[in-house]
Amino acid sequence: MKVYYDLHIHSCLSPCGEEEMTPNNILNMAMIKGLDLIAIADHNASQNVVAAMAIAKKRDILVVPAMELQTSEEVHLLCLFKTLDQLIEFQSIVDQHLLPIPNNEKKFGRQLILDEEDEIIGQISHSLLFSTTLNFEMAVESVRRCGGFVLPAHINRQSNGVMSVLGFIPEGMNFTTVEISNDEIGARFLESYKDKERYRIIRDSDAHQLESISEREFFMELPSRDIDSVFAYLEAKL
Repeated sequence: MKVYYDLHIHSCLSPCGEEEMTPNNILNMAMIKGLDLIAIADHNASQNVVAAMAIAKKRDILVVPAMELQTSEEVHLLCLFKTLDQLIEFQSIVDQHLLPIPNNEKKFGRQLILDEEDEIIGQISHSLLFSTTLNFEMAVESVRRCGGFVLPAHINRQSNGVMSVLGFIPEGMNFTTVEISNDEIGARFLESYKDKERYRIIRDSDAHQLESISEREFFMELPSRDIDSVFAYLEAKL
């Protein structure tokens, strides 16, 4: 079956994420756009995944527990987990590697934690915009040790893409999947990408506004719409 997805959406917890990016609004927009599978992947944080998963239980949509991690080299990694407990375990590791820099609310907005009614239940006062002190290798190992799946995010971008920062995708990390943005820039990159037969490629929005969430365009061919099938698809080598 074709499962239409967007595995890289930011909520109002992320720096520069619009305050309209609440768990309910994200789920509603994903359903309007005809998506079957999403992940809320906030910058170095995951607290709004709890509400999103609770809401998803009442809707016909699957939410994958996730986070977008920024390594000490300023590379973005998309970190996906099968269970909320695995994500919480990973969050506890990330929290030990965050820099104690206050968030500039006037410039980047509030970093809001919401419940399943979209009520504010907390804020994160330290900035989630900056790199963690986890280097690339440590970050990949930490995700996998917690039972998660990790892939380089938006590799086509000059900002925070592994290829622009490191110049290559490290061989020893055994990545099976990479992410390319779902826009025209990503499409042009894909045309000339020499390793497109080597890695499974997913196309995500990296949305910080509701209108940027992916349309019903990119899909995975899965035997069923469940978390195990998603992970099997991403983990399989081409």
